[in-house]
Amino acid sequence: MNGRATGTNLDTVRRHNLATVLGLVHREGPLARSALTQATGLNRSTVGALVAELAELGLVQEREPELSNRVGRPSPVVAPDGRVVALAINPEIDAVTVGVVGLDATVHRRVRYPTGHIPSAAEAVAIAAAVVDGLRADLAKASRVVGIGVAVPGLVREEDGVVRLAPHLEWAEEPFAAELAAATGYPVLAANDASLGADAERLFGAGRGASDLVYLNGGASGIGAGVIVSGAPLTGISGYAGELGHTLVNSAGVRCHCGAVGCLETEVSQSALLRVLGMDAADPEELDRALSAAIAAGDPAVTAEVDRQVGFLATALRNATNVFDPQLIVLGGFLGALHALDPERLPRLVGEQALAASAERLSIVRAGLGSDILMIGAAELAFRPLLAAPAS
Repeated sequence: MNGRATGTNLDTVRRHNLATVLGLVHREGPLARSALTQATGLNRSTVGALVAELAELGLVQEREPELSNRVGRPSPVVAPDGRVVALAINPEIDAVTVGVVGLDATVHRRVRYPTGHIPSAAEAVAIAAAVVDGLRADLAKASRVVGIGVAVPGLVREEDGVVRLAPHLEWAEEPFAAELAAATGYPVLAANDASLGADAERLFGAGRGASDLVYLNGGASGIGAGVIVSGAPLTGISGYAGELGHTLVNSAGVRCHCGAVGCLETEVSQSALLRVLGMDAADPEELDRALSAAIAAGDPAVTAEVDRQVGFLATALRNATNVFDPQLIVLGGFLGALHALDPERLPRLVGEQALAASAERLSIVRAGLGSDILMIGAAELAFRPLLAAPAS
C-alpha cells in the first residue's frame, strides 16, 4: 500500500516537473539545461531525465550551444519543437482568419478569408473548416496538431465554447466550439479575443515581464479588453470581465448596440476610420499604412477623425488606469495604429486626466505581436492542455 502510494506520488511529481520544464522553454524560448536547472531548483540529472522524456514525446529538441569563451563544457540548449502546432481561428464581421502556430510561438501560416458580409456562426464554421482542409500540406509537415483555439469578439463560456453574445457578429448562444470540432475532427477551445490577446502579449509580446497590464484590441467587431492582475487574468465570476469597450466615454453620445449611451466603441471605431479614408475594408497592415500616409499628407478629414478618436480613447484609458492601476497598457489592432501616429500623445492625455499616483509609473505601448497577436493567443488556448500535462 505504502509502496503504491509512494510510486503514485513520485509519478505526480514527475508529471508536474515535466509541465514546469516544458512551460519554461515554451514561454522563454531556447534555454540551456543549466538555466533550466537554476530556474526549477532541480538537480542536473533530474533536469536531464525530464528533457530526455520531453524529447522522446516530441515536444522539445536539444542542440549544441554556440561556441563561447566560457571555461568548461557548455550546457546543451533545449528548445520547444515548432513542429508541434495548433490551429488558431478568429471570426470577424468581415473575415475569418485561420493560422497555424508552432509550440515555439511561430506563426507558420495565416490565411484571411474575406466574407463580404457578417458571417453566421454556421458560415464561420464552414469557412474555417474549409480553410483548415486547404492547409493539409502545411499540417502534413507538423509532427502533431494539438487542436484548435478560437478567438471570438464576444462573450464566451470557456468551459464549453458557447458564444453567449457576440453582438457585432449577431451571434447569441451559439455552440461554436462543438460545431467546429464536429466539422474538423479536432478538439476546440474558444475564449474572448481580447483576453487571449492580453495573454499573448504578456507571454510573448510587449507585456513580457509585466505583472499588471491592460490590453485593448480594436478590430472590425469593436473594442475588447483583457486585464492581467498580479500575473493572472482577471476573468470575473463568469469569465466576462474586461469589457472596456462598453465603458462610458461620452454622456452625450449615441446609443450602443448593448443598450447604453456613449460607449467607447461607439466613439472609437475602425469603420469610422475606414469611412474617412475612403476605404470599404482593410486588413490591419493596410489600415496602418493608409492612416500613416493620410496623416503625413496632412489630410484634414483624417486628422480631425484621429484627433476625435484619440481624445475618447484617452478617457477610456484614464478609467482603466484609475480602476486597475496597471504598469502597462498595450494597444492592439487599429488602436495600436492610432497610438503609433503620435506615441507621446496618449500618455500625455492620460497623465493629465488620471489620478497622478496611478499614472506616474504607467507606460502605454503598441502591441508587440502585431497582426499575429490573436493567432498566437488562440493557439495558446489550444496548447494549454498539452502544457499542463505533457505526458498525457
